[in-house]
Amino acid sequence: MKKAEIELHCTELVTPIIEANDFELVDVEYVREGGEYYLRVYADKEGGINIDDCVLISRALEEKLDEEDKLTDAYILEVSSPGLTRPLKKEKDFERSIGKLVDIKLYQAHNGMKELTGTLDVFDEQSITVIPEQSDTPVTIKRSDISMIRLAFVQ
Repeated sequence: MKKAEIELHCTELVTPIIEANDFELVDVEYVREGGEYYLRVYADKEGGINIDDCVLISRALEEKLDEEDKLTDAYILEVSSPGLTRPLKKEKDFERSIGKLVDIKLYQAHNGMKELTGTLDVFDEQSITVIPEQSDTPVTIKRSDISMIRLAFVQ
């Protein structure tokens, strides 16, 4: 199975577990790091997810994955919170982040910058508009040009 197929399959397996417990599925990723494969599930809930919630999801998903036995490579299953610097992937992530500071990385430079931090002002299916920290002039970026967008860490 390819990476995207594994992520989709695992999303399908974990979604009923997430929904049955009133959690929110933030993301599922299957990556190779340092010679090891990692299947990561990021979940959240109102008030924040805790270790017991992560254990519940992990055990239930592990059982389903063992029954299915479709992943041929050895992997490490990790279930966690998306953290303070959560990625923005779904429409509700963007909605929830209007007015908040975001870090953006681009595939190619835009106005001489490949990275910028600014306040998320507006978004639609095609683009986002941010107000950069260094200026009051809004910058509009096509979503297809964004390699990563996440909440910025604010101290």
